[in-house]
Parts: sequence; C-alpha cells; structure tokens
Amino acid sequence: MSDSQIREATAADVPDLIRLVQELATYEKEPESATATPEQFRDALFPAQGDPTAYALVGVREGRIVAMALWFRSFSTWTGQAGIWLEDLFVEPEHRGDGLGKALLARLAQLCVERGWTRLEWSVLDWNTPSIDFYRAHDARSLDDWTTFRLDGDALSRLAGP
Repeated sequence: MSDSQIREATAADVPDLIRLVQELATYEKEPESATATPEQFRDALFPAQGDPTAYALVGVREGRIVAMALWFRSFSTWTGQAGIWLEDLFVEPEHRGDGLGKALLARLAQLCVERGWTRLEWSVLDWNTPSIDFYRAHDARSLDDWTTFRLDGDALSRLAGP
C-alpha cells in the first residue's frame, strides 16, 4: 500500500463517490437503484449549515480514487454510546487485495476507538461470499439472529398515511 492513501473525502471527491456507488450497485445487481445525485451527496456530506448526515473516506492509489467507505453515526440504546454504521465499502475490482479495504475498515475502527464509540456495524448481501470472507478474516462476526427490515416506496407511503 505504499502508493496508496486513505483520507477523508472532500467536496471535490463527490463525482468519484457517485461513480463508486454506481459501480457498487452494478456489482450488487441493482444498477437502477443507485439514483443519488452529486447535489444530494454534497448536501449530505458537506452541508452549508449544520452537521453532515453522512461521512466518507476514500482510498487513493496513484492519484486516483479507487475505493470508498460511506458511513454515518449510529447509537446503541443498550450501551448508551455512539457507533458507526458503515453504509457502503467498495474497492474497484482491480484494486482488491491491495490492502485498501482493510485500511478503510481499520480507519473506521480507529475512529470508533478514538471517540469512545462502541460499535462498527454494517450489512452484507448473503450471496456476497468474497465480502463475507473478507470481513470474517478481520474477526467481524455475523449477527445471524437479526433480520434487517426496510420500508420504502409504496409501503413507506402507505404506512405514513395521508
């Protein structure tokens, strides 16, 4: 990783973040679902006022952004402490195995430890064996007793009511 760097994203990195999210959506077989715009990312990550909704780290290799970790702060009612929810971790296929994924995950773990936060959590698709193997290789444990639920689209609107 001597020619690689992990750093916090800047507003100038938004086009690359959008590109990587679109690549991730394609990898996850849902390219049509990645509809976020650069403006939405700028507003969420670098708001003109108030705190960001989300944060991003980028992995740079030979001057080009080839990896990212998008995250936001979570909270555990059980521990009374904040944590990190890792929304997306993605490394371009040709750069996998170069240590960027581990470096991004390690930096997030460092942020948790530095801030006294108790958890770093994320979800992964059941069929994504390479990612599952990667996470397990770094002692992450799966929470098999938990099932993720989501309300969106028409179901979200119906529940919200008139």
